[in-house]
Amino acid sequence: MRPIFRKILSLLALSSAVVVQSSCAAMDSHDKGYSAHPSAQGLIDELVAEGFEAAQVKDTLARAKRQESILRAMSRPAEKRLDWGGYSKIFLQPKRIERGALFWQQNAETLARAEKTYGVPAEVIVAIIGVETHFGRIMGNYRVLDALATLGFDYPRRAEFFREQLKQYFILARDEQLDMLAVKGSYAGAMGYGQFIPSSYKNFAVDFDADGQRDLLGNTTDAIGSVANYFASHGWKTGEAVVSAALLQQPVDKALINAGLKPELTLQQWAEKGVLPAEEFAPDQKATLIRLKSGEEQQFLLGLNNFYVITRYNRSRLYAMAVHQLSREIRAAYDSRRP
Repeated sequence: MRPIFRKILSLLALSSAVVVQSSCAAMDSHDKGYSAHPSAQGLIDELVAEGFEAAQVKDTLARAKRQESILRAMSRPAEKRLDWGGYSKIFLQPKRIERGALFWQQNAETLARAEKTYGVPAEVIVAIIGVETHFGRIMGNYRVLDALATLGFDYPRRAEFFREQLKQYFILARDEQLDMLAVKGSYAGAMGYGQFIPSSYKNFAVDFDADGQRDLLGNTTDAIGSVANYFASHGWKTGEAVVSAALLQQPVDKALINAGLKPELTLQQWAEKGVLPAEEFAPDQKATLIRLKSGEEQQFLLGLNNFYVITRYNRSRLYAMAVHQLSREIRAAYDSRRP
């Protein structure tokens, strides 16, 4: 055999060996799921410090599966694709409003108790559950384990946040006796009627029916109490307004419009800039200036403290406005049903 042929055959053999080795490594990595990910050991060590066995954590991570559809969904949130007109049409539908009134009727006693205990209006609690899961009808079809692992290890922009949520999910599952491989939720790893992420579940869920378990997955009583507790814990002020229509007396600096979700300027300071609330409020109350667009039309609002509290549930002015508007529509529908 000529030397040149021997060299070609040797190169082909070496190339085949590399392909086989690479394939075997990929299969081995796939078999290990996320337990073989370079960032997994740090999480494993943290959970061992929390009392978990390393082998148990590795076995669970090995069962987590990457979900490409989750990564795609994270790249196109509704807030970036829709204006207020399009966003509001999703949630302010007659069917959702009527189902909200019915949910209120079915859980009237629990909602009244939650309002009395936490100072959060029943209609706001109902609206949150309506926006999040259509009153329990749409709680998500992704395994929470898959969602959090996918985002914690393969979504660099917020990997640290979601790895922490994955850690909290391990702890939550142990403390609340949840099957980590069975619980399903949203593509962001949120669970139950109110779509709590693991850290929120751990910190704000309450056993509102006193049966010894904080169950947000199948217990509407616990879900209602937990949503109310979340709002109260984040500073909801009983009896105060959420927003006010804004009256612009003069052109406003564009940098002040939709500048942030947290109110920073007092109403007195806004008045000095030519922005007045349509209703009367204490001048030292803080507000943020909001502009909502519906096609070519736009409206200006002053978001008050309670508006900001709603955004602590979901950091979006569109979300907060949808919850507020839906709560008012549900209240009107519920009142019309009462004797």
